[in-house]
This record gives sequence, structure tokens and C-alpha cells, in this order.
Amino acid sequence: MKQITLLPADTYKVINKTILTDYDKKVIINLYQPIIGPIAVSLYLTLISDLNSELNFGIEHTHHHLMIVLKSGLDVIKQARTSLESVGLVKTLVKVEENINQYIYEIYSPISPNEFFNHPILNIILYNNIGDKEYDNLVKLYKKNKLDTKDYNDVSSTLNNTYVSISNLNKGEEIVNKEVLGVNVGESIDFDLIISSIPKNIISDKAFNKKCRELINNLAFVYDIDNLRMIDLIRLSIDENGMINKEKLIVNVRKYYDFNNNGNLPTLIYRTQPEYLKQKYNDNSNRGKMLYVFENTSPYDFLMGKNKGVKPTNRDLKLLEYLAVELKMKPAVINVLIDYVLRINDNKLNRNYVEAIASQWIRSNIETASSAMERAEKEHKKNKTKVFTATNKENVPVWFNEKIEKLETSEEEKKELEELLKDFR
Repeated sequence: MKQITLLPADTYKVINKTILTDYDKKVIINLYQPIIGPIAVSLYLTLISDLNSELNFGIEHTHHHLMIVLKSGLDVIKQARTSLESVGLVKTLVKVEENINQYIYEIYSPISPNEFFNHPILNIILYNNIGDKEYDNLVKLYKKNKLDTKDYNDVSSTLNNTYVSISNLNKGEEIVNKEVLGVNVGESIDFDLIISSIPKNIISDKAFNKKCRELINNLAFVYDIDNLRMIDLIRLSIDENGMINKEKLIVNVRKYYDFNNNGNLPTLIYRTQPEYLKQKYNDNSNRGKMLYVFENTSPYDFLMGKNKGVKPTNRDLKLLEYLAVELKMKPAVINVLIDYVLRINDNKLNRNYVEAIASQWIRSNIETASSAMERAEKEHKKNKTKVFTATNKENVPVWFNEKIEKLETSEEEKKELEELLKDFR
């Protein structure tokens, strides 16, 4: 799109596309401001104040009005606006006129704290911008406090037992609803340049489909890859059919970043379980000790510990990154999965086998270590097809319930658990 010059005389109206609460505004200040900056937050709040309290849109202003209120130049205001657009808080529409352009700024709500801390991009940027201590403080601020209600009975009344139904009174009017835009990474890559730079005889016309473009764009954003470098990485990832191999591209990008950043990858495999998904009570049983390991160790460090301190192979790293980035599995859940598969599969991380279990856990929305452990035990018990005797012992993780419930733990099991714990203390 042609670059449009923003002028002080250009007008704008604000349209409210959502339901904004005081809680939303606190979320913006606490979670979004470290990313987009205070000027962008001030612009957002100023646009909200321009709304008519009785309508969903505000009166017309000029951008000179914003310059006065924010005490900032137009270049600063435009940069703040693009920051809001990039994280999905504002959507900008423009009607180009001969003398004065007319803008519409649509206001959207922030995503919930739960969505934010699980977002593959926003979460990482926030962490990188504020560091460990501030990040942990924010997690504690938004952590859900759980009350044990297992001894209570639900006696709530239902709607049909309380009120008598009458005909629908809604006349078809559109009622305002809470809406979010989501993160707008935008096109950080010039696809016209990329397509024109790769010979047509080695790449298919169908290679740059929508999903492929999104992947390339997201990789460029997360790993800070420019156009020329991305062209080389794409060419290395083209398969025999002229299509871009998605997994190969991810690996090539990661290797490039790894080589140029001394192994400090911006990837989720180096992160531990979020605080709000950790178990909060002390449990000194074998199971409790392993739960602590799963929750407080990154998948990378966990696998390295299982390898007796040897760094994971590129193949294993690729599998870890697939689980964390592609499937968006939580770190502790990945650790449970790795521990379970290594134990029952003769210390082999067979990708197809791991993916089959991971897909099942994803569909079951498993996000905590304890629920992953329970599911592993349940599935293993269901899939057992042969009886094990004292001389043909079943090879299962030390944290399985059937082992924990024993009155005595064997010396071999004690040694195994101590070896596991030793690497993560």
C-alpha cells in the first residue's frame, strides 16, 4: 500500500469495537506497556477518552488535538499507533481525500492474562524486556488462587427453574460485544523480493501459500531474520517437489540463529513451567519429588540430565522444539512425556511415537505435570497386553502410582530416583 503522510489537520474518529473494563486497562499497563512503551499506552487511553459515553464512537478530532494532549510530535504519535496496531489493540482505517485524510481508529480489548502468558510471541518479548524477577512478579500477580471445593456440593439453581421463558425480545439490533484482534505480526518479510530471487525452476508456484507465508513471517520476526538471509534459508529448505519443507525451514532458521548467537535461542525449550501451572503443596513422596523436577526444569536441561550431562542431539532438539513451538505444549508436560517415552521405549525418542502421545495430550488440553503423569499412567495401564512376572519386570517410570503405593521402595528404584533428582537440584 502507498505510504500515507500523516498531517496535523487530518481528522479521526474513534469507534469502540469491544467492552473495555478497568481490569483491561490494568492488563495493558502491566503486560503490554513493557512491550509497546508508555506513549503507546497513553495514546490508547486518550483514544478511549475521546469516546462518547452514550455512543460507541467519538466526535471528530484532528491529529493536532492528539499532539496537544500527548505533548508529542506526529512522528512519535504515529509510531505509538503502529505499536498498538501490532499487538492488536487498535485497527486503523483511512479514507484518502484530496486535502485532508480521514481516519477511523477501532479500539479492541487486550487478550486475557492467561492467553498473554501462553502466547508464543508476546510472552517471550515480555520476558526478554523485563527479566526474570519482574516476570515472576507479574505471574504471581495474575496467578489464579485455588480453593479446595471437593467437600462442597453444587446446589445452584438453573435458569429454567427460576424464570419463565417468554418470546425473544431482541429485534435484531447488533449488541456490543467484547472483541480482541490478536497480535498483528504483519509482514516483516518482502515476499515479492523473495519470490523474484528464487529461480522458478527450483520452486513451485504453490510453495508460498498462506500458511507458509505466516510461518516465514513469524520465523523472521522471532529470530530477527532479514530478507536476504531468509532467501538463503528458504532455498536450503526446498524439497524435491519444489515445496518449502516447513520442518526443515524451522531447523535451518534455528541453526542460523544458534550459530550467530552463541546458542542463546529465543525458543520455548529453554523455559520452565509457568508459575500459575505449578503445584503449590509440598509432597516428599517419590512422585512429589519428580513433580518438582518436571515443573522447575526446562525441556532442554531435562533431556540433557537424562543424557547424563551430554547435550541433546540436533534430532532431539528438533523434536523438543516441535513440541514446544508447533504443538505449544507446556514445558513440564514435555518433560513428563520425554521421561515416560524413554522409560517404556528402551531409552529411544522415536518421533512418531512421541508425536502420537503428544497429539492425544494436546486434544485433552493437558497443561500441568500432574495431569500429564496421570494420563501417562492411565494410558499405559489401558494399553498393557502382557503380564509381567518378577523375572519379567515392567519398565515404567519411578513415579507411577503402582510403584509409589508400595510399602517399601526397592534399592534399585531409590537409586534411580536419586540419580534423576541429582541432576536438577
